[in-house]
Amino acid sequence: MPERQHPPGARGTARPAPTAPHPPPTAPTPHPAPTHPGAWWLWALALGTAATRTTNPLLLTLLITVSAYVVAARRPEAPWARSYDAFLKLALAVIVIRLLFAVLLGSPLPGTHTLLTLPEVPLPDWAQGIRLGGEVTLESLLAAFYDGLRLATMLICVGAANALANPSHLLKSLPGALYEMGVAVVVALTFAPHLIADVRRLRAARRLRGRPDRGVRGLLQVGLPVLEGALERSVALAAAMDARGYGRTAEVAPAVRRTTAALTLTGLLGVCAGTYGLLTAAGGAYGLPVLLLGLAAALGGLWLGGKRSPRTRYRPDRWDARAWLVTGSGVVVAAAMTAADPAALHPGIIPPTVPELPLWPAAAILLGLLPAFVTPAPRPVSTPREPA
Repeated sequence: MPERQHPPGARGTARPAPTAPHPPPTAPTPHPAPTHPGAWWLWALALGTAATRTTNPLLLTLLITVSAYVVAARRPEAPWARSYDAFLKLALAVIVIRLLFAVLLGSPLPGTHTLLTLPEVPLPDWAQGIRLGGEVTLESLLAAFYDGLRLATMLICVGAANALANPSHLLKSLPGALYEMGVAVVVALTFAPHLIADVRRLRAARRLRGRPDRGVRGLLQVGLPVLEGALERSVALAAAMDARGYGRTAEVAPAVRRTTAALTLTGLLGVCAGTYGLLTAAGGAYGLPVLLLGLAAALGGLWLGGKRSPRTRYRPDRWDARAWLVTGSGVVVAAAMTAADPAALHPGIIPPTVPELPLWPAAAILLGLLPAFVTPAPRPVSTPREPA
């Protein structure tokens, strides 16, 4: 008797389980393009220029606070962005050293408020104007503190630019004539972040092994591996640059080379003469025109010099509206500090007076906070997910 055949789906056969439809893949949200690194440098240099115009500790502290807030809000998680803390420590060391020099070497400022008297070391006649020890006055300490704080503010502004601007993107944005010099500057700027990262890594390794990582002994035992790593990195960088054809130039006509050299030299001389004219009272009439002509000649020389190093840029950074806002905020701060009343920017030292906070310069400095609100937040660091 023939065997009975069951239809599909009847008893004795396995029915496939229904599968849920897969959701359509969601496209990743595009992240805004990063701010042009040149805009960060122009913003930081403008804040540093504003710091050179005043010795008021309240305004200098406000400049430091503005730069620190922008760095805290827009600093990415990258090794080159961790050097801001080192610049803060360097700025503090500058203030302390300036005060120590004022105490030990004295100051030419006359003072009537004597704080302490140190034993003075007699010096020969050829060392007139220099003394070791003697009276330490309040006026000399105030002058030293104001000068040290101004220099410290400039260093902190440079540290903010190092923490916010990507060095590789900055190198990519330079014109062709400045490419080789830009490589040297970028390598010099990234030396400090890599050095700090190596020191932290070696100190953490020594702590895990139960060895001391502080003091003179720990510093000596960490310094040799750090220098060895820096030497190995330098050799690897030199080999990589040679393999990529670094330093090779294209053939250009001799007339183009001579024109480039003449324009560049004339432009630099014009910039120097124009800057000198702007800084002196007698050269106010010719300073600005000579400076603009010098800048135009220098830019023409750079454009012609770029023909010797033809190269392409992969995904160049765009100078968009955000870059203009970042640069403009710093320029407004520098211009407001330049046009402000000098009496409000330099508090009295002889006799000592309490510094006052001028309203309009302080309000202009607060415009330096604009990059913290108009630029995109740094991209979060993606951490690998553990398997379920």
